Amino acid sequence: MARETDAKCKLCRAYGEKLFIKGTKCNTEKCPAAKRPYRPGQHGKRRRKESNYGMQLREKQKAKRIYGLLERQFKRYFKLAEKARGVTGHILLQFLERRLDNVVFRLCFAYSRSQARQLVGHNHVYVNSRKVNIPSYIVKKGDTVEMKGKEKMIKKIIEIRKELKERIVPKWLESEKELLKGSVKRLPEKDDLDFSIQEQAIVELYSK
Repeated sequence: MARETDAKCKLCRAYGEKLFIKGTKCNTEKCPAAKRPYRPGQHGKRRRKESNYGMQLREKQKAKRIYGLLERQFKRYFKLAEKARGVTGHILLQFLERRLDNVVFRLCFAYSRSQARQLVGHNHVYVNSRKVNIPSYIVKKGDTVEMKGKEKMIKKIIEIRKELKERIVPKWLESEKELLKGSVKRLPEKDDLDFSIQEQAIVELYSK
């Protein structure tokens, strides 16, 4: 399966904010985005005048990299959002947030979305008591998400949850920590995101 191979910490520096795609390293003093808060490269400290198109492209690329998607995958979500009833930008963000790998990450079962994607692909995630190994599976309101596996894997997930106890689970999800289980209370809203995305810029870019 195709995937992004760019250096993750350089991506955070390029966008001028932490994208939290490196897992626990993002919250430590070793985070390059915190140590060097400017663009990577020889001319990284220089100011750049960004065009409207450049801003739109940056927002799209940032969203893609936060959720770990390739262009074809991301564009498919945009087309689905465009056909759905409602504001296209908000629906797009809802689709991205409702991906199963993102839900596993949001429920603090994994350090990063890429690790959550691995857990899903290795058959450790059950939705409504049924095994689901497709990271792009879209959860619905009322769905339950549960982690299962051998004793060694369960112990590892419990350790991850303990280390991530300070991370806030978004309000659209409900976590049952003792049972390694969570549920979808409602559909996510933009206010539930822990990073900033100008979704309207993405809509304008694809609408050209």
